[in-house]
Amino acid sequence: MDPRTNPYAPGAGSKPPALVGRDDQVESFGVLLERLENGFHEQSMIVTGLRGVGKTVLLDVFRETAESRRWATIEWEVEKNQPLGPRMAMHVRRALIQIAPKIRWGERMRQAASALKSFSLTFNPDGSVTAGLDADASPGIADSGSLGDDLTDLLVSLGHAAREHGVGVVFLIDEIQYLGTSDFEALIMALHKCARRSLPVTLVGAGLPQIPRLAGEAKSYSERLFRFPTIGALDPSTDARDAITIPASAQDVGYASDAVDFMVDYTGGYPYFLQEYGKVAWDESPASPITLADVTAILPLVEARLDESFFRVRAERTTETELKYLYAMAVLGPAPHSAAEVAGAMGKTSQQAGPIRSRLIDKGLLYAPNYGLAAFTVPQFDRFMKRAYSDFGNVTHQDTEKGQ
Repeated sequence: MDPRTNPYAPGAGSKPPALVGRDDQVESFGVLLERLENGFHEQSMIVTGLRGVGKTVLLDVFRETAESRRWATIEWEVEKNQPLGPRMAMHVRRALIQIAPKIRWGERMRQAASALKSFSLTFNPDGSVTAGLDADASPGIADSGSLGDDLTDLLVSLGHAAREHGVGVVFLIDEIQYLGTSDFEALIMALHKCARRSLPVTLVGAGLPQIPRLAGEAKSYSERLFRFPTIGALDPSTDARDAITIPASAQDVGYASDAVDFMVDYTGGYPYFLQEYGKVAWDESPASPITLADVTAILPLVEARLDESFFRVRAERTTETELKYLYAMAVLGPAPHSAAEVAGAMGKTSQQAGPIRSRLIDKGLLYAPNYGLAAFTVPQFDRFMKRAYSDFGNVTHQDTEKGQ
């Protein structure tokens, strides 16, 4: 069929044509904003899940919702080893500009701009962040050099400024697991003070499943400050089928029921995989309805597309030894595995394999669902490893660390 009218959207973070199975999270976000608008306390939210389940898509939907309610929205994707202080200074500046043009600033806005000046001079001393704000630093506000204390001063000032103008500020942070422990602690401290004062400043983040543990390690009260909804595969009997059929039916294209069954079963209901399979099925099928024969014939092409667009880019960030660790996990199966199991499959001791595991967690390819266990952060990564690295055969018992 005509690829120019293909409705599926398998791009990274691309909103699917039919956003299904996420109504609870969208509703919860609306409640969060409305409660803060009315001066009530409500927990911030960090959405967790594996790669490809639609966390970034949800953040974009949240942004649209917040903007429709006139909230200032600040989006960013955390990068590893990126200092939080300068980044927050830049984002708070953007928030102030969104809240109101300078000609309409009241006293609270001017105070927030002064707090930003103090914070910026402390954590971004070149002064570029506050250029054009015409604000003097406020001695004793956001200038102690302690990130937690100063960020608290800054966000509280921002919250008062937003309330003065009858709006709120939401920080939409993707890949939040890459925040350093001290930075996460500072951010939690600042949000906690805003919550205690019922200020309209909140955070909605997205990250890998280890986030609740990392937040708890940063601050013990984080479980009372945040909710951690988890999203995953779509319901195979309803939402996963809708993700395939609704976009096509909008263009009068249908699927045979058994074709949809096959696609849902193969993808496991994971949103990104459904979009990729749907896109290939549309491009390669000769006519409507798309049949079981059509979708089974294109399976090698679907796998090639997934390997190229989703899996291989992650595998290429690893060393050969790390790949062999991942392959050992894949051979053991998709479930979480203990460090001892994987080390044994590699012919290593747990002490020898431990640093490899740690590096893979640091690179975001593994996470620890429970103490001593590791699991893939990417759905069906075990299939990919066995497909793409079959030449590893039996994971070598003579594997040695090379150059590490």
